[in-house]
Amino acid sequence: MFMSAHTKEQFDMFISQLKETNTTLGFYCDFEKINNNVESISIKLNQLNYLIGQVDMDAAIRRLWDENRNVFSILEILIAVRTSDKKKAIMADGNVKLINSLFDSVDGVIEYVHGTGLDEVFRNKQIKNLVDYVFGVETGLDTNARKNRSGHLMEGQVASMLDNAGVTYRQEVYSTEYPELSVLGEDKKRFDFVIETRLRKYLMEVNFYSGGGSKLNEVARAYSELSPKINAVDGFEFVWITDGIGWKSAKNKLEEAFYAIPNIYNLTTIDEFIKQVKEKL
Repeated sequence: MFMSAHTKEQFDMFISQLKETNTTLGFYCDFEKINNNVESISIKLNQLNYLIGQVDMDAAIRRLWDENRNVFSILEILIAVRTSDKKKAIMADGNVKLINSLFDSVDGVIEYVHGTGLDEVFRNKQIKNLVDYVFGVETGLDTNARKNRSGHLMEGQVASMLDNAGVTYRQEVYSTEYPELSVLGEDKKRFDFVIETRLRKYLMEVNFYSGGGSKLNEVARAYSELSPKINAVDGFEFVWITDGIGWKSAKNKLEEAFYAIPNIYNLTTIDEFIKQVKEKL
């Protein structure tokens, strides 16, 4: 007979404690990374400044090409595309090419500058300085990294709580370190945290969801299946620390997981887990 890990009253309390956000103002832009990205190409950007205000753009490009053709290798960032993205476009002749393949010839660079509209931007001095301009571009592109930062932010918060409590832990630990976890099958599972005490090894997953989506259902289902497998191994326990009002859109699936996983906490109740761990140190 299935024994529920928690009661309905406990679940209702858990849901009521979920936080709207875990972000600080520093979450929105990683200016250190932005500055490093700009600094790494700043010399080339300064050389490309030569094109600003030129009337005969084609002639100016050819002069700069003869001086240093390598400066054009970074042109994609001027349209907010990274070279590593391998973007393609239809050329004037109807053929599809990788955008960065245009930078292999001066005629390709000219086609790129005209095709993107950068020729008018340069000629009309709509950009005053490409270093400053790319700083703005990088700031915009950095917003795409917020999703990853949200997860890291939650991990950082949990790490800080463990540090303050004097609990030793390791991060990003693979299941293959423990032969006993062969019950997990062939998959190489990575845990966000591992805490080892005299009697237990706590394998922890940590996440925060401020918005909904199908991923939440998948996560809840996966951990509901993972927890009993780990807990069945002597000396191991699975721990899930999760928070965020995004769970309210996947409340039913979270409730199923809540009844199946004994060690499930949020940012409000994590102190209960830390107390439990310290008693076993």
